[in-house]
Amino acid sequence: MENFFLVLIYLLVGTQLRRVRQFPAETGIVLNQYVLYVALPALVLQKMPLLEFSAQLWMPAVLPWVLLAITVGAVLLAGRLWNWERGVIGALLVILPLGNTSFLGFPMVEAFYGDTGLPFAIIYDQAGSFLALATYSTVLAAWFSPVANKPTGRQMMAKVLLFPAFVAMLLGLALKGWSYPPFLDLLLDSMASTLVPVVMIAVGFQFRLQLDGGQVAPLAFALLFKLILMPMMALGALWLLQPPPLLMQVSVFEAAMPPMVSAGALAIGAALAPRFVATLIGMGLFCSFLSLPLWYWLLESLL
Repeated sequence: MENFFLVLIYLLVGTQLRRVRQFPAETGIVLNQYVLYVALPALVLQKMPLLEFSAQLWMPAVLPWVLLAITVGAVLLAGRLWNWERGVIGALLVILPLGNTSFLGFPMVEAFYGDTGLPFAIIYDQAGSFLALATYSTVLAAWFSPVANKPTGRQMMAKVLLFPAFVAMLLGLALKGWSYPPFLDLLLDSMASTLVPVVMIAVGFQFRLQLDGGQVAPLAFALLFKLILMPMMALGALWLLQPPPLLMQVSVFEAAMPPMVSAGALAIGAALAPRFVATLIGMGLFCSFLSLPLWYWLLESLL
């Protein structure tokens, strides 16, 4: 639990840095870019060789797509039943299926399950959440947006293949069985160790709570569905398949992550209910610091 409290402290540091004039408004964006291009690829290169291949390894890769399909149906049904505005429905379709499985997921998995759980989290994120962000969410954001142009298939493919963490995952898998030279090991360790403090400070720096009138119901629906119902569905699906306990715990834990910050940025960029999106991301993050320890305790009790 010490690592969990460290994450909370980093988050608090980020919120307080907003008050310091020397840190410009773009600080959170710059820190996120550092994580995307340096710390996250280093972590992936460091952890992927630890992955033990098994017949059940497809589960953390496929599970996010199963949850995505269920979530899309639930959002469309709820939007029709309660007559939500088109921008809110579009924002929920872009954001709700995707969890914050890397920026928040990796630090939380490391805090609760240690290094041995990270390879499963990486598979869940890269084969599921990130791939869905680069394809499904990008297309949906353009489709619902009143301003954005629809991306081409070539643009989406390039976005996937050139994403630094995806390249690092393929390279790490290709180098499985090889030992890194000591200096490279030291370099990867030092860069990967910066991921947790930098990303949580960036999240804290960007933390906002704002809401327009008439959006309380979709907000409550989204938080309940993402933080409670989605991990429940993940647990039920994996329970039937009976994978190794750690794989099940990490996969359900990743499914319990709050809405993805990057998907929120995509929705805001497409002019899909920006204030609602900012509130959903902020409230999801805040609530997850209560819900994630509860999910950890539940999974430990069951498995």
